[in-house]
Amino acid sequence: MEPTSRSALDRGPTGSAVLRESVTETIRRAVFEELAETGYARMSMEAVTRRARVGKAALYRRWPAKEAMVVELVSEAAAAHLPETAGSGSLHDDVERFVRNTMADLHHPLVGRIVPDLVAESARNPSLRDALHEAVLAPRRAAVATLLRQAVDRAELPGDIDMGLAVDLFGAPLYFRMLAVGGPTDDAYVSRLTHAVLAALAASR
Repeated sequence: MEPTSRSALDRGPTGSAVLRESVTETIRRAVFEELAETGYARMSMEAVTRRARVGKAALYRRWPAKEAMVVELVSEAAAAHLPETAGSGSLHDDVERFVRNTMADLHHPLVGRIVPDLVAESARNPSLRDALHEAVLAPRRAAVATLLRQAVDRAELPGDIDMGLAVDLFGAPLYFRMLAVGGPTDDAYVSRLTHAVLAALAASR
């Protein structure tokens, strides 16, 4: 038998593998649309199969239950939007970039409805809370902590900052503005928020 050529390896999945990817993507869209429309508590595996127009077996081959399905798909989406850890060389620029990128993510119509629902459900569902913390929040907080340590190394922040508090301050005001109280998020707000976060970070000892 001839060895597999590099071109064959580079072509990517074909045949049934492509079909599986297509079905998975269809299910992914259906899950997010169902979450946004009905919320986690009311969403069922059956509702997802109806929306995706697939059989129940297509879901249960991939995930044993609703929680596992939601946590995996949400964590995959969140991983694609982690804060950049290749620092800009300036804490001001890192904070502003974080604010603008997070705003862009939260302005997505599905994200803006799914995130508050999952936060609320997590308060009632310890298993979901713990799973989302490990899969979604922990990697995001770790990325922010990396940016903060870089700022400490550049002497832009004191070495004795309370790292946990500093990570909270990095994003909490923006999440509260966009997911709870609302209000303008224009360039002027981005500038004011960036300077407020910088001042709070400098005092977070």
